This record gives sequence, structure tokens and C-alpha cells, in this order.
Amino acid sequence: MKSLFDRPAWSLAIWGGLITGLAYQPWHLGFLAWIGLIPLLHIWLNHDATENARLGYLFGMTHNMVAFYWIGFNSGASFWVVLLSLIAAVLYLGIFWAAAGWVFGRVKSNGNGLVLFPFLIVSMEWIRSFGALGFPWGNLVLTQVDYLPMIQIMEVTGSYGVTLWIVLLNVILYILFQNYNLNKKLGLFYLILLLGIWFFGNSRVNDFTESSSQMSVGILQPNLDPNTKWDYDKKKEIIAYMDSLHSVAIALDPDIILFPETALPAYLKLNHRVRKMIQTKVDSSGIPVLTGTIDRIKSSEGQKHYFNSSMFLTPNHKYVLYNKLHLVPFAEYIPLSGKFPSLMNLNFGQGNFTQGSEYTVFEWKNVKFSNLICYESSMPNIVREFIQKGAEIITIQTNDGWLGESAGPYQHYDVARIRAIENRVPIIRSANTGISGLILANGRSTHEQKLGETAVFKVNVPIGNASSFYSRYGDIFAMICFLIFFLLGPFPCLKKRL
Repeated sequence: MKSLFDRPAWSLAIWGGLITGLAYQPWHLGFLAWIGLIPLLHIWLNHDATENARLGYLFGMTHNMVAFYWIGFNSGASFWVVLLSLIAAVLYLGIFWAAAGWVFGRVKSNGNGLVLFPFLIVSMEWIRSFGALGFPWGNLVLTQVDYLPMIQIMEVTGSYGVTLWIVLLNVILYILFQNYNLNKKLGLFYLILLLGIWFFGNSRVNDFTESSSQMSVGILQPNLDPNTKWDYDKKKEIIAYMDSLHSVAIALDPDIILFPETALPAYLKLNHRVRKMIQTKVDSSGIPVLTGTIDRIKSSEGQKHYFNSSMFLTPNHKYVLYNKLHLVPFAEYIPLSGKFPSLMNLNFGQGNFTQGSEYTVFEWKNVKFSNLICYESSMPNIVREFIQKGAEIITIQTNDGWLGESAGPYQHYDVARIRAIENRVPIIRSANTGISGLILANGRSTHEQKLGETAVFKVNVPIGNASSFYSRYGDIFAMICFLIFFLLGPFPCLKKRL
């Protein structure tokens, strides 16, 4: 291992980024995250703040390029727009690793760099989640979904508890590689800690397997090409096709039926004919439908506003709409365009949607549930808010067809599994081209449908007391980690200067 550390620092940064990035791929290589940060730790311990920033940026760009290459596979925009989106995302996300490296270089002089490193990485992930450009999707927990017992602590810590033990494992292995004989007791202590996490997690996995109360949900995975769905010549054919899948779902006799995001090429609130077609079947079958749609309203000034929405149609009642709260930057809107409308004139192939404002909770047969639209499932605070407002089930409507068979749809499904564990809530997912399925409150996936296939199926969703410590109190664990880092690192440095 020492010969590996003899490599040039830039080479170590690239190798570390490559190894860590591979852990995010749907190839069951999550264990690579246990060693992927070791090269970065070695670099940061042996260079000053400026070099740490440069090498951290190189690590961050490599890591994010490998992990999220699929951003460049979006078929919904031109090649150059998609390529620039990938480059911009990689350059932006690399900044956080550069900033962390610079900070680490400034505070490690106190001689506690090995202790600071795990708390710094947790703090970086937490800070990276803020704002319109927040990216919790990239948290290290995504690499560990194969190891369900090891991530059950998220019901208390959120995803940051998993990040802490992953980074601690990198630190322990680094110390052992450097001098095993002097530090084998340290390794034994950490092994006991990991076993404790595993035993706790394994017992919690078994706690969420059964429930006396259930709701059945019919799920549609129509497998339509999103690039042709809105072609005028194909609209009638697609609407008829979706109507036939609706009939198949009714025959399964579920309690409710779930369609994917923008399921039909129609503005359902404005297109009375298509909405009536769905409503008629809802009325005759007695089975409500939650479907994705696009909505449009006119302001008092005559300005049109578009929303990515969900419409809940119940028997013999008026529909209820939910408008997506967290839009995808540069895909569904241009950041700051609400304050500077002229930004919407920029053409990146984006949708120019308006952000929703209400956390809608639907109800049927005395069961409350809320819906996430696509990228919203990566935002833990949105799910927490729905749970706090009484949702017992979370549904997800998405269309990952733009990403083909890349790693994107697989990662997106695993993101939903993370949200289920954090909030101890069952999640039902309807994806246009897959992956659709049921995710239990322990993160276990059932009825998982293959990518790129048509499916209509029914799941029985166990209903319990959705909520957890994390649902109620949020990122307290991350805040504690940030406070520990500040007290051990920046605070002593500031105190010396004063």
C-alpha cells in the first residue's frame, strides 16, 4: 500500500475519484466506497490548503463524472446542450471537494486531521444539499443500498450517519495500512462498531415486513418513448393505449391506480374530453386514479404559468391537483427566472415550469398519502414535510425514459429506497419506462419491474405508523457533525489568531 502512496498526488486524486465513482454504478460495487477516499485522505494530510483545493477538485470532478455520467445521456435535449449540462454539473460539484480540501489544509495543523476528516465529509454533504442546486443524490449512502442492515441507522441520522461510518472506515483502513501493529486495537474497536450497526440494522429490517392494515395499488409502467409522446400524429394512439392499460389495471381490482409522470399527452385540466374518459372509468369502477399531467394557468396579467403536476381523480368528485415543489434546475426551469423573467428566454431545452407551493396530502379510504414527482424523491426535506403533514404512504411518479438504460434510472430507484428507510414509510413507484415497484419501510424492494418493459401489476402496501426520529427532527445528526468539526478544527485556529 505504501508503494501506492508513492504515486504523484494528481494520480492518486484521479484513482480515488475513479474508485469512488464506480461504487455508485448499479454493478454491486458499493464496497469500493470503503476504500475510495483513502487516496484523498493521504493527499490532504500531506499538502497545504492550496494544493488540497486543486487536488480535491480533481478528485471531485473525476468522482462525479464517473458516478453521474448519465446526465450526458439525456435524450430530451440536443447533444451539445446535454454535454454542456454534464460538464457544468461536474465542474459545479467538484467545487465542494475543492472547498473541503482547502478547509482541511487550513485546520489540520492542530494534528487531528484523521479525526477531522469524517466530520468534514459529512459537513460537506450536508452543505451541498442546500438551495435550488442542492444535490443530496450524490451522498455516499447511495453506494450502500445493497447492504440494507448497514443503512437502517438512517431512521435516526439520515443519510449522513451512513456517510460517517463509510468515511471512518476509510480512515481506519488508512491507519492500518500505514502501521498495522500499532493500530490493530483501533481496527478491532471499529469492527465491533460495524457489527453493532449491522445487528441493529438487521433487527430493524425484520421489524417492517408485515402489517395488519394494507392498501392495494395498481401500477402502470406503459414504456412509452418520451421523445415521441407529444407528437401530434401519435397522440390519439397513445391516449387509446393508456386507456387500455387503465382497463387492465381496473381488472386487478386495486384500491387506487397509479399512473406515471405526465402519463398522457394532454393538459388534463384543460382537455375535458381526455379527463372525462378517465373520470368515466373512475366513476364506473369506483377506483380512483392518480396520474401525472401538465397544468397551465393564466395570471391576472394574462401571463401563462406551467406546472408539472399530479391529478387525483376520485369517483363522482372533483379532482385534486398537486404541483411539483422542487423543479430540476436547467431542465424544468432556469434558476432565478422567477425574479428575472428574461432568463426564461434562454434556450437550453428547459421546460420553463413554475414551482408549486403546497404540500398536498391526498386521502382515500381513510389512508393519507402524498406524491413525489421525479427528481423530488432525491430531496429528503420534502418527504419529511409530507410525513409531518400526515402522509402514511408516499407515491412516486417519474419518467426516466430520457436516460435510456444508463445508471440513472437504477440510481433513481435506489434514492427512493433511501427515503423509505429515513422516514419508515412504504413507497410505491410508477415509472414510465421503469423501474416501477413497491419499496417497504425497511428499504426492501418488491415487485420490481425491469427497465424498458411494459407492465401493469398490483401491490399490497402495508400501512403502519409512517415516521421516524429523522422525520420529526431532520438533520440534527449532520448539524452535530458540523459542530464537532468546527470545534475541533476552525475554532482552535480562530482562537489562536485572537
